[in-house]
Amino acid sequence: MTAFVWLGGAMFVGSLAFCAYTYAITWAAGAVFHPAALAIDAALFSVFALHHSLFARDPVKRWLSRAVPESLLRSVYVWFASALLIAVCIAWQPVGGELYRHSGFPAVVHALVQLLGVLIIVSGVRVIDPLELAGIRQHPGPASLQIVGPYRWVRHPVYSGWVLLTFGAAHMTGDRLAFAAISTFYLLIAMPFEERSLRMSFGAAYDEYRRRVRYRIAPYVY
Repeated sequence: MTAFVWLGGAMFVGSLAFCAYTYAITWAAGAVFHPAALAIDAALFSVFALHHSLFARDPVKRWLSRAVPESLLRSVYVWFASALLIAVCIAWQPVGGELYRHSGFPAVVHALVQLLGVLIIVSGVRVIDPLELAGIRQHPGPASLQIVGPYRWVRHPVYSGWVLLTFGAAHMTGDRLAFAAISTFYLLIAMPFEERSLRMSFGAAYDEYRRRVRYRIAPYVY
């Protein structure tokens, strides 16, 4: 059981590393533009996104708990999510095309934007607990509402960092833009449902948090 949990955590890290490699290296090629690939890639990512949405539903969790020990539910979720993310990157159909390739000072600005995105993601994940996110550690009892770090500015800082990271490339190819746009579109759809679940978990405390922190991912914007 312990090996399964730790291997799942390793799979989680590996899937993120493989996705980063695909974004940085594989999708750096600005080949001939293939707009038809967009529909296929959107469908691929939708499978990954649907898995996230289904596993977040209480009826699905209850159904899974009949076959999987509660202590392994998070790890099973991580295994599936990691495998699907790798599959999306492998099966991704090249979109091609190149929007821009900045160099010099503008490229430095792009790099700083992406670095800021990484720092925001890391800060947000640290509050959540990386080992819990990877399915390695589970905290007994109900979770507590964390209002520290970047959560004092926006309600979904990990998503904020993701937008900066994926859209901030100095060399923007069709594949990078497609991945950034499709994944961000999913996040925008998922946020209201996620907040509904958080309100069910924390009740009035989350309502007060929403009044204190008005913006979801971009201060003074959204």
